[in-house]
Amino acid sequence: MVRCWKHSENCLEEAQCTDGCPAASPQSRFPHKAFWVSLTASLLLVVIALGLTGHLGLSQPHSQSLQIVRITAPDQTGVLINQSAVVDQQNDLVTLSVTSLGNQTSTVLFDIKHRLICYKPVNQDGCFLQKMEQSDYDNVHPLLHESTHKGQFQLSWNETQRQTEFLGVLAASQVDVSMLEEPLQALCQDRSVHWTRRVKGPGKQRLVYFCIDICFPSNICVSVCFYYLPE
Repeated sequence: MVRCWKHSENCLEEAQCTDGCPAASPQSRFPHKAFWVSLTASLLLVVIALGLTGHLGLSQPHSQSLQIVRITAPDQTGVLINQSAVVDQQNDLVTLSVTSLGNQTSTVLFDIKHRLICYKPVNQDGCFLQKMEQSDYDNVHPLLHESTHKGQFQLSWNETQRQTEFLGVLAASQVDVSMLEEPLQALCQDRSVHWTRRVKGPGKQRLVYFCIDICFPSNICVSVCFYYLPE
């Protein structure tokens, strides 16, 4: 006599069967196991696919919003100089890279969302902040909105207007870098940061320490010069 089990509707019931009773074979249980393995694998693939889709959906718009724009403009002697701008339309950021004749690059960041300009000059130990004025916004506006149609701007010598702006460095108003917005932190994480304000000129008793020449697609080139104000 062989003891075996039979399946009822709500429970397993013990029953007796003879030696001729067919025993439950491994093959009869295998389809159930294969079903659950297949279902688990399918769910895992679905989760991975959704994760990849979400990652691409989040990263793709930001990567598409970044664009490099080339600006070619003549200097005071008529020699063409090259300048590049990284335009981030999603975050309202324009980052200009200005290369001097000595092949050294200064960086100017226009944070339009927070109405700030940050200068990171070459061969200097600090970064310098300036509140953005309407004229600054007007100059950078073509880069932010017209760069989607143009990847390069070439300014002509005859139509280019040149002007000089002076910024006085407020030496006593050092800024805590950790309190700045993320783009400014990334730019100036290894430097001291000081506020500046626009002034008419340094006067004969003050020394201009450095200047950065910036050209915009509106055929305007601005030489921004810095000097330290008296304490």
